[in-house]
Amino acid sequence: MVAESLPTESGAPVPGGGVTATAPTDPWAPDFAGDALVRRAHRIREAAHLVRERSTGRMGLAPGSESARTRLAADGLHQVLGTLPPLYPEWLGDPSFCTAHGVRFPYVGGEMANAIATTRMVVALARADLMGFFGAGGLDHRSVEQAVTVLAAQLGDRRNWGVNLIHSPQEPELEERVAGLLVTRGVPAVSASAFMALTPAVVRCAVAGLTTDPSGVIVRRTRILAKVSRPEVAEQFLSPAPPGILRALVERGEITEREADLAAHVPVAEDLTVEADSGGHTDNRPLGVLLPVLLALRAELAARHGYRVPPRVGAAGGLGTPQALASAFAMGAAYVVTGSVNQVALEAGLSDEGKDLLGQADVADVTMAPASDMFELGVKLQVLRRGTMFPARAHQLYEVYRTCESLEAIPEDVRGRLERDVLGGTVAELWSSTRQYWQDRDPGQLDRAERDPKHRMALLFRSYLGQSSRWAITGEPDRRTDYQIWCGPAMGAFNRWTRGSFLALPENRSVVQIALNLLEGAAVVTRAQQLRSHGVSLPTAAFAYRPRPLA
Repeated sequence: MVAESLPTESGAPVPGGGVTATAPTDPWAPDFAGDALVRRAHRIREAAHLVRERSTGRMGLAPGSESARTRLAADGLHQVLGTLPPLYPEWLGDPSFCTAHGVRFPYVGGEMANAIATTRMVVALARADLMGFFGAGGLDHRSVEQAVTVLAAQLGDRRNWGVNLIHSPQEPELEERVAGLLVTRGVPAVSASAFMALTPAVVRCAVAGLTTDPSGVIVRRTRILAKVSRPEVAEQFLSPAPPGILRALVERGEITEREADLAAHVPVAEDLTVEADSGGHTDNRPLGVLLPVLLALRAELAARHGYRVPPRVGAAGGLGTPQALASAFAMGAAYVVTGSVNQVALEAGLSDEGKDLLGQADVADVTMAPASDMFELGVKLQVLRRGTMFPARAHQLYEVYRTCESLEAIPEDVRGRLERDVLGGTVAELWSSTRQYWQDRDPGQLDRAERDPKHRMALLFRSYLGQSSRWAITGEPDRRTDYQIWCGPAMGAFNRWTRGSFLALPENRSVVQIALNLLEGAAVVTRAQQLRSHGVSLPTAAFAYRPRPLA
């Protein structure tokens, strides 16, 4: 990353408008106001002396060198109250997170489903000493296997990458098969998402490969990062695995007795990601409410179970600006996870048309819509509203599913409207293609559909929901108004922050540039708040950071 956050030349522009003041004649002289103070505050990688002007009581900043301290002490005009050390983006989170996962920065690129978080994105993040997860949600077993092969070949022994294991209540066999793949292929990290309770699949990922080092410390082969938004779910991941699930896994030969014994002494998840108002599956909880609650729960459970290494707690959801990241770290987040904003990255597996829609979004251009993977349960997820009719059409389908017992029971006028305005074909035509899909993916679903007409209706409606995501990925021009794009309000905040900067241009939006700028800006905001808490009266520009190319 760059050595300084702002240019130091006289007359250079600073965030927030205006022009920097002419540098003082004496290089050790303190700054007390205006753009000169902003420039000094933004030099986060330099130490700074906190200085009080004796005649006015004003607080300011001077260069943090020993020679400057000596000159200030001798002039009789200033009092040096203390020294702020350098601040680096690498230091914003918990150092143990970086050590455990082999990263330089406490930053994770989240696993956008349907391979929108591509292997290319994961590789780019990992090689930049960040962490990335492949978006396996919504994919079949073969596609996940191919992705793991690519990632293992390109990243070798690196530990800073992983694959998503999404809870699939309608397809438990797929969840089990993906978990088995991740275990047998030695994927170093698994991001477990959308779980409402622990399942044998996620417990297997956490427990398989547990061993001890020569000093007796338990060592994990696979690290679980569990995404949660409810305390009752968090408690399960922060506790040792249930004995009943462990016994079943031992009986099935999927873990050993030794691994089951060791599992009683560690939490299921070594890292817990608090998912606030995110895109996709979310409870829309504010991070400022949820994170402190789960940090306290972590402390309580770590003490209760006597863990040698307490689990870490990170933050996700609503993180689209430096200020958002800074606030998460200030509340105690060990690391941050971004999602929505990475969908506009060059490496994202979303069509240019989909990225263009996201690039126009504001903070209120999102809404909730029925989820394909948990359609029958009435579960909803957060999606883009602007520029697409998907949310309204998905709600129409769920309302029909809720009120009708079968496809045949749908009133003729309603059925005709759905075929014309939503489904884009007749029920008979669409059932034929739906049947073929499930014949290849999970024939058991068809057996159930033959016995249960309502399940048959659910499969057909879920076909539209699933394909709507695919249309956004491929950029299907005839279905542009049906694009389903998972998105949280962070996307709109990101668009406002990057407006007019180099990151406003699609060709500059690499996932690494997005990450480094968010982290750099978070460090700038953190330093500004440090200074304000020590009595320095800062201009608002001190809390602003404009994106720029970083290396």
